[in-house]
Amino acid sequence: MGSLSAARQSGFLEGGAMPGQPLDDKTVASLIGDAIAAPSLHNAQPWRFRYFKESRTFHVLADRKRAVPHVDPQGRALHISCGAALLNLRASAARAGWDAKTMLLPAPADADLLATVQLLFPLRADEGLARLYPAIHSRHTSRFPFEETDIPPAVRSALQEAAALEGARVQFLSSAHLDTVLELVEEGESLDLWDPGVQEDLARWTRTDAQAEATGEGVPQYAFGPRKRSGRAALRDFAGHGTVAGRDTADFETSPNLALLSTAEDRPKDWLRAGQALERVLLLATLEGLSSSFATQPVERSELRWVLRDPVHGVGPVQMVLRLGYGPPGHATPRRPVWEVLDIGV
Repeated sequence: MGSLSAARQSGFLEGGAMPGQPLDDKTVASLIGDAIAAPSLHNAQPWRFRYFKESRTFHVLADRKRAVPHVDPQGRALHISCGAALLNLRASAARAGWDAKTMLLPAPADADLLATVQLLFPLRADEGLARLYPAIHSRHTSRFPFEETDIPPAVRSALQEAAALEGARVQFLSSAHLDTVLELVEEGESLDLWDPGVQEDLARWTRTDAQAEATGEGVPQYAFGPRKRSGRAALRDFAGHGTVAGRDTADFETSPNLALLSTAEDRPKDWLRAGQALERVLLLATLEGLSSSFATQPVERSELRWVLRDPVHGVGPVQMVLRLGYGPPGHATPRRPVWEVLDIGV
């Protein structure tokens, strides 16, 4: 019997909860441990969580101290990161059989309260989300070369449907539009190399391996991937002008599989939707055997971002450029301990 059916039959959920009872602290911590496996810009992890026992409600909060100010002055990427963590929380709750009632930006006067998630009975868990749960801790950004292999149409369609469920759109690129986006990524990377503010952000959030393990944050050198020798894969080189001892070079794809994730509008609520759609796509891609990475350079510059959209088929602002393909999985990067990001109240 499946885990959801078993939960329904017994009336129990993980942690021994029954209707009307609060979750125990261990179960709450487990749910947040799943949430914080989400990706974030420079692995800054700009989130906090507060759990209220009596109402079985989580608050998802922005941690502005962990913003990346030069490349994300409006907080768009911060909202996307927190939206990805929110999706993981929903998937974890669904796996345990809960109906997760979610509200985005429920208190306009409190800009840091990004979402609430209340766990409700009767059991009406989103089984589509529950099926994605196994990918939460195996999804890692991969900055390695991928195969020169097309993604099958059925898989592309499934990924597009996953984004649509969260109110976003995924468009796979081909021909002239692909060339345009690749040129914009290269231009953005070139501009970043000579932008003192961008380099300041990188210096703050890149780490030696030992530093990353000690702090639980940032991008460690082992996750940089090899330096590009040839190819047009859309990647950020976290080494910047520096060098990393023992770092390999490699040939990357000449025609990478790129996709644009866009939303209808460009408000904070849309950014949260984009983050949830992004993570839903990434989890499904992981289950389908795909590796993934991001190309955020042109999205971070207004003069480049507006050119990303397909002039014929584009329907809204681009929130993310995704690179997908068959290749080595990425390395897990550190996360801060749950106790640093979670408060539990009555």
